[in-house]
Amino acid sequence: MDKELPEETGRLGFTVGSASCVDGVVEGKRLFRVEPGNCCDHAMEQASVLMDCSRRASFIGVMDDEPVLVWASHYLCEMAKALMDDAHMGMLKAK
Repeated sequence: MDKELPEETGRLGFTVGSASCVDGVVEGKRLFRVEPGNCCDHAMEQASVLMDCSRRASFIGVMDDEPVLVWASHYLCEMAKALMDDAHMGMLKAK
């Protein structure tokens, strides 16, 4: 199970685990949080994928009058923002 990580792993830093997304029922509580210790470069790549999915869902939802896809787009955007915010904090910490 011991796999060597690629040399470029973590070159930008690692997520700190403080960004969260999706409001909970209790005010001030969030449902999801980014896990600390993930590579910032990978987190940014995944945020890009989420943003593309969000863009597609939003477009299809509006064009086909499918509100559920527009809501899916909203949540995907929140997840992408949390990943980008946490990766940014990790990159600042790595400097």
